[in-house]
Amino acid sequence: MTSQDTAVELTAETQTALERAEASHRHEALFSERAHNIKQSAVRDVFDISIRPGLVSLAGGSPSLSALPLDLVAETASRVITEHGMAALHYGGGKGTEELRTLICEIMAEEGIVGASPDDVVVTTGSQSAQDIAAKVFCNPGDVVLVEDPTYVGALNTFEAYQVQVAPIEMDAEGLVPEKLERRIAELEAEGKTIKLLYTIPSFNNPSGITLAAERRQRVVDICREHNILVLEDNPYGMLRFDGHPITPLRADNPDDVIYCGSFSKIFSPGVRLGWALVPKHLYRRFYLAAEAVVLCPSMLTQLLVTEFFHAFDWRGYLAQSRAVYAERCAAMLEALREHFPAEAEWTTPDGGFFVWVTLPEGIDTYPLLYQAIDAGVVFIPGAAFTPYDGPSNKLRLAFSGVAPEQIREGVRRLAPVIKAAVETTA
Repeated sequence: MTSQDTAVELTAETQTALERAEASHRHEALFSERAHNIKQSAVRDVFDISIRPGLVSLAGGSPSLSALPLDLVAETASRVITEHGMAALHYGGGKGTEELRTLICEIMAEEGIVGASPDDVVVTTGSQSAQDIAAKVFCNPGDVVLVEDPTYVGALNTFEAYQVQVAPIEMDAEGLVPEKLERRIAELEAEGKTIKLLYTIPSFNNPSGITLAAERRQRVVDICREHNILVLEDNPYGMLRFDGHPITPLRADNPDDVIYCGSFSKIFSPGVRLGWALVPKHLYRRFYLAAEAVVLCPSMLTQLLVTEFFHAFDWRGYLAQSRAVYAERCAAMLEALREHFPAEAEWTTPDGGFFVWVTLPEGIDTYPLLYQAIDAGVVFIPGAAFTPYDGPSNKLRLAFSGVAPEQIREGVRRLAPVIKAAVETTA
């Protein structure tokens, strides 16, 4: 039989698969070094699983939109198209509209950042875009970015894509420990490393729910300033402190040393894909130009929708409602954990935000437990997703934000036997 005869016998599907494999082999050499550091988010993997019918998802940190007045949102969207259609459906400025940047300054003032100028705000496609821009503007391959341990998986993926070394700093119940931060910086400098950024989620850290104590905040910035390290403050949950009294952000008293990242995802809607960065004046131009080079301009349609909606709506009252919803859901989760989880398990008690961080005894790897949990009808995020360290983790993240209290209790009840069996195995 000739090679030509063999080729004729191949099905069309097989032939197509072979052609794609050959193209894949050729193009593999074209990938940049950076591309090899881009990873699929573990949270995204689990999120795709969690939408299966019948599963209780304690995985995704989704905001509750149940109290959002959709009729007013629809009315606002209609008005934006009717009255501003030509502008809403066209290109806009790269830094965002002045009206939205002014609104953003009003929102930040509620948290304690008083006197910020709209001229120092860059509107971004969600706050993660601001993290990407910061890494691009400030970091060379091999530079160091300090992070809390644990920290947001999306930030880890962003930093690693830029070929930086991510150096985790251990936290305690009150957040970053200044003495440990100083010690880690000294170790890295002794190794000849260049440290560019400290990335921190000071209020209700994702994934741990831990808040950096007010009395530690200025010391953390001072340490970084002494070593010429820029602070990248990511604060999407700051307005969601259950008692309604947010802790003043690091940026408030340090306008020259902190880039502040905020987001409408948690206080309005993730679907509008709008965030912002409040940038020190002397860093603004390069940061803004880097942002413009990626997205050209943020969506005019969503900018006008958010601006008009916030002007027509009692957003402060809505946030108060949202805080009450999250406080109730957090309480339901903590109560269910106390009722159903084994005594060997420990967890954080957040004052706001979306997450509870569970620690199991040493020797337990929570990643294999995820598959057992799925079989039991519940989903969580394994702790290994939130640290740059390789290897197993005995921790897991539970999200209470997007799930009603009765579902939270049911999810914890389903998960408890999986956790108990793992604890008994290691006892």
